[in-house]
Amino acid sequence: MLPHPGIFALNHLLGAEAWARDKLKPYAGQCVEFRALPLPALRLDILDSGLLADAAPDAAPDLVVTIGSGALPAMARGADALMREIGIQGSADLASTVQYLFRHLRWDFEEDLSRIFGDVLAHRMVEQGRRFAAWNREAAEKLAQNLAEYWIEEQPLLARPADVRQFLAGVDQLRDDLARIEKRIEALTRMS
Repeated sequence: MLPHPGIFALNHLLGAEAWARDKLKPYAGQCVEFRALPLPALRLDILDSGLLADAAPDAAPDLVVTIGSGALPAMARGADALMREIGIQGSADLASTVQYLFRHLRWDFEEDLSRIFGDVLAHRMVEQGRRFAAWNREAAEKLAQNLAEYWIEEQPLLARPADVRQFLAGVDQLRDDLARIEKRIEALTRMS
């Protein structure tokens, strides 16, 4: 049976970085389960080499990593936003190691492409990919800014932050005034 594509991809990343395999070696024999609905759970055993293998179906996971439904959009906002969409249960030491690997283990696209297309073409492909991604990010930011401006100025669907702060200050003032009036009424009813 062929290994799960996720295991192949993770082992490819780990195989390129000896420090990452060294980080996992102390946890050899432990099981990590990744859950990302609606996909089936991916259960992995950590091998003595620091690589990963399919875990037995009945193996109890030492660590469960649950990837929330908002993870994909959160990736665009960065690693911290993505980490807020990930739940971790189980061994604290193993969880810390998995989080460290998540933050520091990177796929060297250019290296893999250079094996197929050569160094120069791989470098150009990666550079063009970065430019395209930057252009997409910039276009999305400008679109969001334009929509927000339109919904604030032209078609009032959103409130200006200053207006919201002023409204909240007014609500706080009204609450405080009401509390003072209630205390006065209580004092007057006690006097009578």
